[in-house]
Amino acid sequence: MKWLVLLGLVALSECIVIMPLTKTKTMREILREKNLLNNFLEEQANRLSDDSASDPKLSIHPLRNALDMAYVGNITIGTPPKEFRVVFDTGSSDLWVPSIKCISPACHTHITFDHHKSSTFRPTRRPFRILYGSGLMTGVLVYDTVRIGNLVSTDQPFGLSLQESGFDNVPFDGILGLSYPSLAVPGTIPIFDKLQQQGSISEPVFAFYLSTHKENGSVVMFGGVDHSYYKGKLNWIPVSRTKSWLITVDRISMNGRVIGCENGCEALVDTGTSLINGPAELVTNIQRLIHATPYGSEYVVSCPVISTLPPVIFTINGIDYSVPAEAYIHKVSNSLCLSSFYGVDTSSWILGDVFLRLYFSVYDRGNNRIGLAPAV
Repeated sequence: MKWLVLLGLVALSECIVIMPLTKTKTMREILREKNLLNNFLEEQANRLSDDSASDPKLSIHPLRNALDMAYVGNITIGTPPKEFRVVFDTGSSDLWVPSIKCISPACHTHITFDHHKSSTFRPTRRPFRILYGSGLMTGVLVYDTVRIGNLVSTDQPFGLSLQESGFDNVPFDGILGLSYPSLAVPGTIPIFDKLQQQGSISEPVFAFYLSTHKENGSVVMFGGVDHSYYKGKLNWIPVSRTKSWLITVDRISMNGRVIGCENGCEALVDTGTSLINGPAELVTNIQRLIHATPYGSEYVVSCPVISTLPPVIFTINGIDYSVPAEAYIHKVSNSLCLSSFYGVDTSSWILGDVFLRLYFSVYDRGNNRIGLAPAV
């Protein structure tokens, strides 16, 4: 049935491209397994504060969190094409991969791009720098042909990293941003906008289905929507500011009691973050309400009580989106269960993969809105 629906959509929208995504361990999970998470967070906090102070030219995306990126897919760059594993990320707008000239240890464990081997490569001398929540890349702006499935963006601007920090253990080579052009490095154009300009996408829409438990089964689709990935109808939410995928949350409640966003607040719908992040004080209150206790840099709950914990309700545009305890508690083992709420120094919330595994999400650039519906 899924294929029948898909074929119908192809006929209607002329072009819908569905790309498989793979669920990987997050950097947080890898570091936790090696008992290195707390040390990493302390080192990153000190290093990033020094780096940001010394380089005022950095393009900063303060809501990014490289520790938690978990869904990756393949693209190719150059002629002949070279394959890279990237995060398809709605929280940023830039594409970058490591250069063969990168001197950082992180680049030695990832696929690198050798520009000498591409006949369509075009260099520049312009710097390309991005500071993420827990990582930094610096490099140079270049142009080449980029392919996402059968979508081809010619002369696409992207970054080649020459130095990286904070990306040593990540299960991806680079990041492909899908947010608005205003977040991109000045003078560049995000790949989705470039594909639109070149007429490669019939509708200015892309969508994500993130599978719950399986490593495979997740997809990102461009140019249309396969309705078999969700139940009911899409509920459309206007973007609150047309510079990123920010929406307004009416309130957050538990057991009928408002526990956050009492007067409304903004939330970033972000495929590049695995957790639900929020203002530290409010998240600490949620941890208390679900009886979570500190565990290093995280919060732990007693595994047997998960079935007794209430759902957390995000009311958005008048509709309740329930996140049950089985979704917001991550069961690492039979004796270790961790809260998926994470406090950050910001007034906004980030609805990451914990939320998006429950709700199929559609990003409509043509109408500046996000569609949500229960995932199948």
